[in-house]
Amino acid sequence: MWNSEELDLGAYLAFLKYEGDRLPTMETLRALQRAHVLTVRWGTLDSFLHREVRLDLPSVQDKLVRRGRGGYCFEHVLLFAAVLEKLGFHFTAVSGRVQLGADSRRPRPATHAMLLVELDGTRWLSDVGFGASPLEPIELADGARSEAGPWPYLLRWQEITHGSPGWAVHQIGDGPEGPEGWTVRQVFTENPQYPVDFAVGNHFVASNDHSPFVIRPYVQRLRPDRLDALDALTWTTEYPGRAPTKETVRPHQVPKLLDEVFGIRTDPEEAELLASRLADLTT
Repeated sequence: MWNSEELDLGAYLAFLKYEGDRLPTMETLRALQRAHVLTVRWGTLDSFLHREVRLDLPSVQDKLVRRGRGGYCFEHVLLFAAVLEKLGFHFTAVSGRVQLGADSRRPRPATHAMLLVELDGTRWLSDVGFGASPLEPIELADGARSEAGPWPYLLRWQEITHGSPGWAVHQIGDGPEGPEGWTVRQVFTENPQYPVDFAVGNHFVASNDHSPFVIRPYVQRLRPDRLDALDALTWTTEYPGRAPTKETVRPHQVPKLLDEVFGIRTDPEEAELLASRLADLTT
């Protein structure tokens, strides 16, 4: 299903510097998710530069692993699904709607990819493609929490769109549709998704004029105690328990910032194109 026969598992694990067990256990899943989120880069540069974002596994592995480039959820999840399939895990892919302040009565498209992994009769939400993703799977149970990373997450079963029930992932923040001190990050149902479904969603986010990934670049890097995000020309750094710091950067500074802070290198031609397109955003 997830083309794991095309996966170079050794190259992926070496990129993660993972030397742990390869049995399909909770310990393996937890260790792989943490390593993936902290190592594999996240970004939308290709969409912003009007390049094709391919979802065939050789292209995804070449981009994210061999070249160390940043990708978004569809790319991350297709790669991680192939790894889990290769290791013998049982799982289902699902799609979610990113909310983060959006009105649930006007839902955004279901363009966020995730996995539900089953282990010993219990299902776990594995979300590796958000950028600032949880560092561990979250049990698919109302009230389940993750405390593994710099920020906690809460999973609730609740009304998500137009009176329909489903799952909502909450993060710390003030929101009208979450319990006090939490805001809804994304919502999803358990309707199974397949690679062809992700290809449809990917076409929208990679090429549609209304896609935020096409309109401006967005790059994130999560560390165990820090989150950096570049949204067009605004660089934000967050630490747990502190107010975020924001800095406006100039277009020509972005390639160096990508290299030094986000671990994403651009060649001279790409750096020039990126700076030019970013300059267009300010005119």
